[in-house]
Amino acid sequence: MPDVSLAAVALGAVAAFLLGFVYYGVVGAPVAAGGPPPRRAAWQLPVVELARSLVLAAVVVGVAAAADVTSAGGGLLLGLVLWIGFPLVLWTGARFHEGVPWRTAAVHAGDWLLKLLAIGLLAGVLA
Repeated sequence: MPDVSLAAVALGAVAAFLLGFVYYGVVGAPVAAGGPPPRRAAWQLPVVELARSLVLAAVVVGVAAAADVTSAGGGLLLGLVLWIGFPLVLWTGARFHEGVPWRTAAVHAGDWLLKLLAIGLLAGVLA
């Protein structure tokens, strides 16, 4: 089992959470074709998003450790490769097969690109 930087996981989770908050605040969250999002208690959004960010950061940092990524460039490349292999493939499939509006797919793909690049960078620098 590779040594995983807990600092990279924690900082990556916080970075992903903050990037998503700022990104969707600037770009705006697209409303799904099915209507407005469900109503939730105000505390649920930050708790769920922070938990999701923590899982994402743990996975990316774990992959970086297993792949022996130890530089900023290597971390950015890992983030880009993970984005191409997963969110980009998923969102193009959602667009093609389910008819997800292109703006929705593009907005969410952009969010994932920023998060994966940031976490990959932190994983490479803090390895």
